[in-house]
Amino acid sequence: MQKSILITGGAGFIGSHVVRHFVHKYPEYRIIVLDKLTYAGNLANLGDMEGKANYCFEKTDIADETAVSEIFAKHQVDAVLHLAAESHVDRSITHPLEFIQTNVIGTANLLNAARKLWTSGDHLFYQISTDEVYGSLGAEGKFTERTPYDPRSPYSASKASADHFVRAYGHTYGLPVVLSNCSNNYGPFQFPEKLIPLMINNIIQEKPLPVYGDGSNVRDWLWVGDHVKAIDLIFHQGKNGETYNIGGDNELSNLRLLHILCDKMDQKLDKSRGTARKLITFIKDRPGHDKRYAIDAGKLKTELGWRPETDFENGIEQTIDWYLSNREWLENIISGEYMHYYQQQYHT
Repeated sequence: MQKSILITGGAGFIGSHVVRHFVHKYPEYRIIVLDKLTYAGNLANLGDMEGKANYCFEKTDIADETAVSEIFAKHQVDAVLHLAAESHVDRSITHPLEFIQTNVIGTANLLNAARKLWTSGDHLFYQISTDEVYGSLGAEGKFTERTPYDPRSPYSASKASADHFVRAYGHTYGLPVVLSNCSNNYGPFQFPEKLIPLMINNIIQEKPLPVYGDGSNVRDWLWVGDHVKAIDLIFHQGKNGETYNIGGDNELSNLRLLHILCDKMDQKLDKSRGTARKLITFIKDRPGHDKRYAIDAGKLKTELGWRPETDFENGIEQTIDWYLSNREWLENIISGEYMHYYQQQYHT
């Protein structure tokens, strides 16, 4: 009997990469993609999946309890890869209730539907989360799976709450669960509210490059393809009830990252060196801006044999080339609501 895997948020950035990977690699699985198709969910990300025998799309809001239950019953869902989330910190500061509704209530709806349907058999609820639930680091140290949660923004608080609900359902109801917390992803199909595609697009358009504060905040960057391979491993080999951290071993300050992007974009666009750097504009820091994130992925490496395979130099080259080769994709999504949001968030 074909196993039904529900992937929530499958039309988003990371989700679309996961869907594509699972559809191609596991033809024995039936992949059901569930997505609300908000501004960041784009069916064009899954255009090459249309017509695949083991692919199915359902436009559904996970905050709709009835609709979620109906999806589980209709497809007899065997396992969940839960990626659906409101995910942008800046938006969470402006509209926190939207993040509670989707990230907390939506996760609880999925857990309840799974608990009711999964009375026997082999099942798994896999919660894909973020390193932001751990809070902020100083100059030294890294987040491990034992780091206490210390969320600092409405976004990270909503994800932390969702993680706690997943673990609670595992303990209280015996629901088979596994979790992972990853660092900042980058790569193709990322919506241009996120740092790297935002800056690439602004350089193309010769617009200001907004940098919060002095740009000294540090993030660990993870190539999306390496993240997908880690998700595959954890889904198939992770231990019930366990958490795994996924990091790229690529710590960069925001300003250093932007300098790299600027210099590479000058080369790609045949501009003189330093042209893009002139667009850098420092703006007021956002409230509660965490200083540094860094992931210790030792557990995942030791127990499941995962390693990041794409170094940042190679990954950022691929990312830039993709956006330059897919300007129509970029132009098609930068309109209306996004531009209003952009002006609201990044006015200088």
